[in-house]
Amino acid sequence: MPVPATDLPVPTLDYAAFLQQHVRLQPHSVVRYVQPTETLWLKRVGRSNAAWRYRFLGAVARCLRVPVLTPVPNPGGRVAIGTEVARLRDLAARGLRVPEVLAACEDGFLMRHLGAPGENTPSLGNEMEQAVPRGSATVLALWKQGLQSLTKVHRAGTCLSQAFARNLVRCPDGVIGYIDFEDDPATALPLPLCHARDALCFAHSTAWILHAADALPAARTQWQAWVQTLTPAAQQALRDSVARMAWAGRFPENRKWGRDAQRIRMAWELLRP
Repeated sequence: MPVPATDLPVPTLDYAAFLQQHVRLQPHSVVRYVQPTETLWLKRVGRSNAAWRYRFLGAVARCLRVPVLTPVPNPGGRVAIGTEVARLRDLAARGLRVPEVLAACEDGFLMRHLGAPGENTPSLGNEMEQAVPRGSATVLALWKQGLQSLTKVHRAGTCLSQAFARNLVRCPDGVIGYIDFEDDPATALPLPLCHARDALCFAHSTAWILHAADALPAARTQWQAWVQTLTPAAQQALRDSVARMAWAGRFPENRKWGRDAQRIRMAWELLRP
């Protein structure tokens, strides 16, 4: 009697060999590979980044007296690959949900997909945006989960790299996972500033969605309560940063100024005292 296909043993993939086979051949820097029992992502080395950009942004941060905006160096190339592998392994060791590194070399690394095999796992930002037609309560619930995920990271004694809603993903079991770690802010900034930076990134990437869902007033109250859960040093860094960015409140509510200006204005409405 034939053995049902579902009962046939699935060969164990040699992750290191798979990485070596594909890392220099794949056409894009990040490629998804769907296997019979799992989905993998292979990220290979990319271009190096020009150092002058970071010096320029650093000068801007000093002129504005907003140290939280100090750029975090990301040289790109093999350094970025090494940084991301190290960060993913460190975050996983702290009990945070990140893609599992399966194999790594100087030119790239292989990681396991956070979601179900063969399925996309939407970012929190996309999920919030898609929830706007369902009303403010649904959007606000997703946003609050994002805030709670930041708290979990901070209480683990670390920070994210770029805490935008696009880098937070809701896994099939509802747990928030974290992606994209080519730089390490803690190497350039004290941890309280890193935590304030996480907060500002999350606010900037979500305030416009809250506004679209008419959830911004309710979110402001919850934001102020959440800020009180930060360490005193992080709260002070956030207050100082917001005070230095009061100019954003002068942007008119006019789409002629462009989408970016409106997003900054919405972030200010969320952050303002």
